[in-house]
Amino acid sequence: MALLVSCASLSKSFGARTLFRDISLGISEGERLGLIGANGSGKSTLLGILCGRMEPDSGSLSMRRNTRVGYVPQQVDFAGDQSAAEIVAAAIAEERLDPLERAARINQTLGRAGFTGGAVRAQSLSGGWQRRLAIARELALQPDLLFLDEPTNHLDLEGILWLEKLLATAPFASVVVSHDRYFLDNVVNDMAEIDRVYPQGIFRVEGSYSQFLEKKEEFLLAQSRSQESLANRVRREVEWLRRGPKARTGKSRARIDAAGRLMGELSDLESRGAKGVAQIDFTATDRRTKRLAAAEGVAKDLGGRTLFRDLSFTLQPGSRLGLVGRNGTGKTTLLRILTGELEPDAGRIERADALRVVYFDQAREQLDAAQTLRQGLGAHGDTVIFRDRPIHVAGWARRFLFDAGQLDRPMASLSGGEQARVLIARLMLQPADLLLLDEPTNDLDIPTLDVLEESLADFPGALVLVTHDRYLLDRVCTSVLGLDGQGGAQLYADYWQWEQAERAPGPLTPKASPPPRPVSAQKKLSYLEAREWEAMEERILGAERELEAIRTEMQSPEVVSDGVRLHDCYRRLQSAEAGVAALYARWAELEAKQGAGG
Repeated sequence: MALLVSCASLSKSFGARTLFRDISLGISEGERLGLIGANGSGKSTLLGILCGRMEPDSGSLSMRRNTRVGYVPQQVDFAGDQSAAEIVAAAIAEERLDPLERAARINQTLGRAGFTGGAVRAQSLSGGWQRRLAIARELALQPDLLFLDEPTNHLDLEGILWLEKLLATAPFASVVVSHDRYFLDNVVNDMAEIDRVYPQGIFRVEGSYSQFLEKKEEFLLAQSRSQESLANRVRREVEWLRRGPKARTGKSRARIDAAGRLMGELSDLESRGAKGVAQIDFTATDRRTKRLAAAEGVAKDLGGRTLFRDLSFTLQPGSRLGLVGRNGTGKTTLLRILTGELEPDAGRIERADALRVVYFDQAREQLDAAQTLRQGLGAHGDTVIFRDRPIHVAGWARRFLFDAGQLDRPMASLSGGEQARVLIARLMLQPADLLLLDEPTNDLDIPTLDVLEESLADFPGALVLVTHDRYLLDRVCTSVLGLDGQGGAQLYADYWQWEQAERAPGPLTPKASPPPRPVSAQKKLSYLEAREWEAMEERILGAERELEAIRTEMQSPEVVSDGVRLHDCYRRLQSAEAGVAALYARWAELEAKQGAGG
C-alpha cells in the first residue's frame, strides 16, 4: 500500500513539559489507525502535527503529493448562524465544480450523515448532530486521509454505530483518537499507543484493539523480565565496585564503564515504567435503607413531545441502572427529575428521607472556568475534607494526576480530560446514597476509565448512568432502561439486549442481523421450516435484486441533487441491507439444523 504520510523523530513540548520525544510512524492507504494514550500524552497534538495544523519542535514530516486531508477536532464549534448546507458548501468553496455538481456533493454528503435537508441551523443542533455535521464537512472534501479526535464524544449510541459503519467501509484511510474500546475494536485495523514506557515513545500493533492489548501485555511482560535481569546484573556490578577495584588495567576500566552504562539503562527503564493512575473512590453514606428512590408512573413532555410516560422503577443499594436511547430521548431530563431540579408532568418520585444525591453534569456547569485548579478541586485553604479527614490539597491533586505546580493554573487552561478528573475529585468529597452520572467518560483516557469502572462497580449505593461507552455499560450496569423519546420506556437485562431490540429496521440506524440461535443437534426441520428452507434461495435473490435497485436509484442525478429523496433512499437501503443479512442468517440456521437432523 502506498504511504500517505510519514514522520520521523517528532518531538513536542509546551514550556517545560515534554509531551513526546522522537516519535516516528507512517500511515498508508487503507489503514485505519487507532491512537490511544493517557490524558496529556500528546495525542491531539500529534494529530495536529500529522495533518499540518501544528509544527513540531524537531523531526520531519512528509506527505504524498496531492493528498487530500480532513480533520475533525475534539471540540466542535460552528461560528455564526449558518445552515448545515452553508457549512458544507464553505468547505468545498475552492473546488472547481459546476453548480449541479456542487449541489449534488452537498446533498449527498449531508444525506450520508443522516440529515434530511440542509436548511437546519448549526447552532440549533444537539452536540451529537453538530459532531455529525463536522464529520460531514470533512467528508465533502473527499479526503484520502481523515483525522478524527474523540469523534464519539456527544454522539448517541445510534450515532456511534453510524460512524463505525462509515469508517469501516470508507475508501479513505483514517487516524482516530478515541477512548471508546468497543468502537476501536469495531473500526481500526491498526493500533498505536503513545507512552513513555515504550523505548520509542510509541507502541504499534497491526490488528484490532483486542489484539493490541494481547501484544501490549506480551511486550510489557518481556520488558519487565528484561528490567529484572538488568537489575540483577547492576546489583552484581555494584557489589564488584564496592570491593574497590583499582582501575589500573584496561580491563578494569572497561568494566567500570560498562557498569555505568548498565546503571543508566536501568534508570531509563525505571523512569519510563513509573506512571500514575487516578485514584477514584466515591464516598458512600452508611445508610441501610432498602428503598432509596422510586419513580411511579412518571411522565414528561418537552416542546410538545412526550419523552416518557407511565415510567416506574425502584433504586435500591447496589442498583446500577444504565439509561440508553438516541439524543433527545430524555435521558438527561430524567436525571434532573431524579435530582429534584425538574418536576414530572405526571406521576411522582419518592425519595428516602435526607437522601444524599451526587450529580455529574455532562456540561460540567459545576466547574467555574475563572477558578484555579486549587479551588476547582474543592480546597478550603490548603486542605480538602475527604471522609471527615483533612488532606493537603497537593496530595489530593496527586490522586488525580496533577502536580503541585499546577494548583494555581486557571481551570480554563485544563484539557477536557483534566476537567473531567477535577469534577470527579469534587464529587468524591460528597458522601452519596445515589450517584447520577451524565456522560462521565467524555475525554477520559483508558487507564482512568478502568479505575472509574472499578469504583462504580464497588459503590454500595445506587447508580444511574448515562453514557455512550458500551464497555462501561456492559461492565457496570445491572440493568438498562431504554427510552425511545416518544413516550416509550423498557427495562432490559443489559445493553446488548436493548441493542438487539433496536436493530429492527428504522431511520438512520445501521442495521445488522442478530446472531443465529443455537440449534439442537437432536431436532430435525419441521414441515414449515422445510418449506421455508426450500424457498430461501429465491427469497435471498429477490432481496438482493431489491437492494441493488435502491443502490442504482441513489446514484441517479435527480436523487443525488435532492436531499429529501436521497435521505429516503438511504433509509430504504439500510432496511434492505438488514433484510438480506437476516435472510442469510436464517438460511445458515436452517442449514445447520438440517445437517444436525440428518
